[in-house]
Amino acid sequence: MDKSATAYKRIVAKFGTGLLTGGSERLDERIISGLAAQLAQLHTQGRELVIVSSGAIASGRQKLGLTKELKDIPFKQVLASVGQHRLVGLYERLFGRYDITVAQALLAKADLLDRAGYLNARNTLLALLELRVICVVNENDVVAVDELHQAAFGDNDNLSAMVANLIDADLLMILTDTAGLHTADPHRHPDAQLIQQVERVDLKIERLAANTASRLGTGGMMTKVAAAKLATSFGVTVVIADGRESDVILRLARGEPVGTRFLPTSSRRESRKRWMLSGLSTKGRLVVDSGAAQALKQKQRSLLAAGIKDLEGEFQRGAIVNIYDPEGVRLGCGITNYSSADIKTIKGAHSGKIVTLLGYDYGSEVVHRNNLVVL
Repeated sequence: MDKSATAYKRIVAKFGTGLLTGGSERLDERIISGLAAQLAQLHTQGRELVIVSSGAIASGRQKLGLTKELKDIPFKQVLASVGQHRLVGLYERLFGRYDITVAQALLAKADLLDRAGYLNARNTLLALLELRVICVVNENDVVAVDELHQAAFGDNDNLSAMVANLIDADLLMILTDTAGLHTADPHRHPDAQLIQQVERVDLKIERLAANTASRLGTGGMMTKVAAAKLATSFGVTVVIADGRESDVILRLARGEPVGTRFLPTSSRRESRKRWMLSGLSTKGRLVVDSGAAQALKQKQRSLLAAGIKDLEGEFQRGAIVNIYDPEGVRLGCGITNYSSADIKTIKGAHSGKIVTLLGYDYGSEVVHRNNLVVL
């Protein structure tokens, strides 16, 4: 039993297509009804709940009577357009049995690319939680096209991690049609063992995740582990589990050892810093020397121009940039006081020379410690 389970007040439950369809071509109302009943029980306990639900495309395919898997994105957007309201209507009907109000939020990656959009989404979701409304979140597939400027999250696993970040969730349940992360692909290796706990998502864990794929869903185990890596960096506990197990949602909320649990790798961060770490708005990267790296990590100092060795990308003043040490290890990220063109001119220079080199001065710090997140 996880002793921290008593702190699981705010929970995001992500349901994959494979789970909601029972592996078929259509939504399985019996399965979804069982999931809703468990969430309703948590709701009566005072827990705050958000659902990130796949299934809109499967619902659209079902309504249109299409069985052939068509890959082109515009057609999938048509299916999502037909299926999304049917999916939310099903949730509304099922939760209506328990007098629970349901809302819908469709998010595209572009909605969170700027600070204002991020805060608007956050404030809306938090207000719905305060009103005891269960919001069903999905990617806005009708307008999100990942080939165009990375405008899509790409999968609802990634979206669920971002939603957990948006609302300061305590627990993210990624419920799918497999028991969790295994030591090998359980479909090909019957002796594969379930990994019950992961303290940190490293290269070894990412390699293990590269085995499992889903026929109906967008993401396999790889996207789920990537989502777990992102959410745990925000201080959220993540569990990947089989949503078909008996009372799995209630058991996870109690902290029972079901599926694979990913432990938080950091403490809770102030919301602006979590937004910065998400990488949604990163415009470039700075490479610093070993002295600056030590000052940032050990002394919580600001980043000065003298410590910058190189930079990549083109960005304006106020952009978020990633910061790396000389060995290519990411130290963190921050909001820069100077544009990329300015930094090219002043990198390696002492702060007193900035005004001479540029003709103006926005301060001695390229990234002030108050606008810096160190990993």
